[in-house]
Amino acid sequence: MAMMTLDELVSQLRAAYGDALHSVVLYGSGAAGEHIPKRSDYNVLVIAQSLPADRLRAAAAVGAAWSASGSPPPLTLTVEEWRASSDIFAMEYADILERHKVLYGNPPFDGISVSRGDLRLQVEREAMGKLLQFRQGVLAAGNDGKRQLQLLEASLSTLMVIFRGVARLSGDTPSTDNEVLIATIAAKGGFDGEPFTRVVRHVRGTEKLAHRDVEPVIAGYLDGLQRLVAYVDRLAV
Repeated sequence: MAMMTLDELVSQLRAAYGDALHSVVLYGSGAAGEHIPKRSDYNVLVIAQSLPADRLRAAAAVGAAWSASGSPPPLTLTVEEWRASSDIFAMEYADILERHKVLYGNPPFDGISVSRGDLRLQVEREAMGKLLQFRQGVLAAGNDGKRQLQLLEASLSTLMVIFRGVARLSGDTPSTDNEVLIATIAAKGGFDGEPFTRVVRHVRGTEKLAHRDVEPVIAGYLDGLQRLVAYVDRLAV
């Protein structure tokens, strides 16, 4: 199956939504020039004037084809929802505001801001949630090295979003280089960043993890996440 390009995605979204399509925005690693073919996905924000069921049905085939190309379905909001949700999705909004590329329509960022209080609350919740989720994943994987490795690979993208949120809470502009970002946050949180860096290199394909290395990396992840949660908890609003 041929992979859908971003241009093709926009063209098909315009055909599906018609005049209701307000904006299409690429965000995350793809917008920051960090996309890794066959490893990273493209994150796309779609904003429409309204999203009744029939309009979503018209776009469903586009979303399915985009997913088949290896990326998640577009994050799809109405204009009203987009303008009203920066308080509950502060971490995601901060990431989109900082790393984006408008593919279609006018930039939808006028009047959009993220408060530090909202950001701190979500970063703490997401960091704790990720720690709990990772513990569950470790229990589910057991001693299966392949599943353990898959757990580490799947964790990376969300962790980097959390790390960028922590950087912003600390008053820093997060580095677009994940290895530099990890070193910065590890120093602040008082944990060893090397396990996280090894997973970054593994996902990039520059330094693959051997199965014998997986358990020590998981141990480092668990310790690092616990220390990160404690660090964020101490940050003042």
